Amino acid sequence: MSAAKSFAQCGNIFSSVAVSRVGRKPVEIPAGVTVVLEGNVLRAKGPLGEQSLTIPDGIACQREGNQLVFTRANDEKHLRALHGTTRALVANMLAGVSKGFEKQLELQGVGYKAELRGKNLVLSLGYSHPVVFVPPDGVQILVPSPTQVSVKGSDRQLVGQIAAVIRKVRPPEPYKGKGIRYVGEYVRRKAGKAAGK
Repeated sequence: MSAAKSFAQCGNIFSSVAVSRVGRKPVEIPAGVTVVLEGNVLRAKGPLGEQSLTIPDGIACQREGNQLVFTRANDEKHLRALHGTTRALVANMLAGVSKGFEKQLELQGVGYKAELRGKNLVLSLGYSHPVVFVPPDGVQILVPSPTQVSVKGSDRQLVGQIAAVIRKVRPPEPYKGKGIRYVGEYVRRKAGKAAGK
């Protein structure tokens, strides 16, 4: 077998695999979640709230039993990209209204602490004044301990964004590791300058 023929066969294999494996995978509808498709708008309602998503043109959503199946009109590049993305967004939406999402942060540093005043988060991070953060609708902030902050909500994108905004108030610095970090986050450390002899 020639190298050119072998390469051509490999190309055929890769082109057949290029179909979005994420997009083809059905999305299970969790128990207690109601899903309604109105035109190209998919609405989901569950114990933790209600969300909606506009299905892009060229992507079709159909309900088959207790599953949602997504297909695309053709194999154009932008539709291949939207196929898996749409399926993932719907899966996140259904998981959000049924179980919700959570991001956990921890504070490291002498005197660094967090507390709740009503719904507002108050952070003491070594600045001359405490930092007050007002959470938007759809997000709940909890403080299990003075050095732990939990961000919860049904919208995965919003929960991640709010957690990132809180972390940005005092990102972890590389010398002593002081600051706000995600639980389990690895912070690369730097060695301090050695004292002159």
